[in-house]
Amino acid sequence: MKEKVLLNCISKYVQLTVEENSFLLSKINTRKYLKGQYIVQQGDVCNFNSFIISGCTKTFYTDKKGNEHIVLFAEANWWCSDLGSFISKTPADYNIQCIETTEVFQFSYATREELCDNIPKLDRFFRKILEKALVTSQKRIVRNLSLSAIERYLLFCKEYPTIEQRVSQYMVASYLGITKEFLSKLKKSLIYENKS
Repeated sequence: MKEKVLLNCISKYVQLTVEENSFLLSKINTRKYLKGQYIVQQGDVCNFNSFIISGCTKTFYTDKKGNEHIVLFAEANWWCSDLGSFISKTPADYNIQCIETTEVFQFSYATREELCDNIPKLDRFFRKILEKALVTSQKRIVRNLSLSAIERYLLFCKEYPTIEQRVSQYMVASYLGITKEFLSKLKKSLIYENKS
């Protein structure tokens, strides 16, 4: 039962009763996106917070020259949203695009508020995942400023152990802030070092 995946995620932070679980599930929608489809596009308002049941997404922004800058990958059991847009109802800074066919649970901001009003424990849950997202974002900024490309790549492999097999090399390079050619050289040097 796919609903159990979401309930298990919530149970890591708060314990809901059977009745509360039922009410929660009655308020969320399930949606399937095909590979290449957007959950939200830069400039549009992000109307939903999404919990990934299966599949994989990339969160990125496109600069004025048309270059893509990936800031996050998300897979099953992860949340994806342009939080600034979702909370403030302002145009999204980011695109969220499906790298694979992706199924999600979605709820609107109004639904989130209704859930928290009816199940106060969920207020703590949503606060915890927002805190986690903020910490992750801050760590990424510090790493980009302080770590070398090879250190960032090794950390990427550790934090996203299955992603590299699922996405193209240009996406990995974009996430790391380097070119695809430099990523190729970097990987070759690591192979050489491991053989030495």
